Amino acid sequence: MKKALTLLTLTASLVAAGNAHAAGVTVTIACGAVGQELELCKAGGERWAKATGNTVKVFESPNLTNDRLGLYQQQLAAKSSDIDVYQLDVVWPGQLAQHFVDLNGKVPAATIKTYFPGMVAADTVGNKLVALPWFTDGGLLYYRTDMLKKYGFTKAPTTWAELSTMATKIQAGEQAKNKQFVGYVFQGKDYEGLTCDALEWVVSNGGGTIVDSSGKITINNPNAAKALDTAATWIKTISPSGVTTYGEEEARGIFQAGNAAFMRNWPYAWALGQGADSKVKGNIGVAPLPKGNAAGAKNAAALGGWQLGVSMYSKNQEAALSLVTYLAGPAEQKIRAVTGGYNPTLPALYKDADVLKANPFFGSLYSVFTGAAARPSGPTGVKYNQVSQAFSGAVHDVLTGKSDGTKAVAGLATTLAKIKGTGW
Repeated sequence: MKKALTLLTLTASLVAAGNAHAAGVTVTIACGAVGQELELCKAGGERWAKATGNTVKVFESPNLTNDRLGLYQQQLAAKSSDIDVYQLDVVWPGQLAQHFVDLNGKVPAATIKTYFPGMVAADTVGNKLVALPWFTDGGLLYYRTDMLKKYGFTKAPTTWAELSTMATKIQAGEQAKNKQFVGYVFQGKDYEGLTCDALEWVVSNGGGTIVDSSGKITINNPNAAKALDTAATWIKTISPSGVTTYGEEEARGIFQAGNAAFMRNWPYAWALGQGADSKVKGNIGVAPLPKGNAAGAKNAAALGGWQLGVSMYSKNQEAALSLVTYLAGPAEQKIRAVTGGYNPTLPALYKDADVLKANPFFGSLYSVFTGAAARPSGPTGVKYNQVSQAFSGAVHDVLTGKSDGTKAVAGLATTLAKIKGTGW
């Protein structure tokens, strides 16, 4: 019965995706390559191709979001038709909207309503629906359940101070036999990933959101400064000096090799951590990221996620739309959730037994994903990339000892005011 239902769901998704097999065209999709992204993108494309009679060609994008955005901007500015479907970061629609087909009227309104409203809103610029939500993300704390038990801790840390205390104790004990072991790894490289991590530090310490929803620059405040100073204390204590060069995969590699007690990463790391080649398989716990002790402090996870949009310059827009609708549909999202740990953008899948069995924390941490803190791409519009680069650069200076929190947030506020000019 379950197989029959799965087949019916798959068939329904393909029907909803439209009939695009008459011409037997080739559709090129740009996919990421972090974790299992590329593998799952290829597999999903092949399923669609087999059902429609078309062909899918996968363009492998750079891992780092900054590099990927730069490449996409070059291609789109040249009005290149080489790529039909683009995988877009949740903060890109405002910067790239003019290059993508409006999906309103092309995707049934009833289908659009099945997605989380906030994610549809993030993909909407003006009245234009730039893309369909494919998978969502929120920053999570991964921890070694065996290590916590070994050193007398009964639960995951709920504050940054607790994390530091626990990481210090575990690291000291483990380094007696494994000098490579560290307490905590995260994304400390100067790129978009650090913007996400640092936004979590600032928000969770009551320091605001860099730029508020009205466009006001709010980063220059004591709580934000303290959050950055606190993170700087981790370097060379519970985190290696090299963490300031780590992206997602570097952090995951260390944790998965059994050389870290705690890790900040996205949900995709769960499935890989349970893989046959993982040295920590069966000993991983997942919890909300910690919060600070200041008034207004709260758990905060940066909102991440990726969308699928059809290029205005595609010569096969009908087939490209069919591919997008299928890949972002329920059958494909379920496959990605079960096999790769990718968070669905369809609320219904968070009640699916197979999805919850593969990702137990999807249910208990549902509020983390639905209430994640958005980066200020909305209020800053086309200038967001400059804002993010200025923010991650200032944070990186604090982590590497070139500045302190107070000086960094003050200087950043001045820089952001110059970027804003007469308005965003």
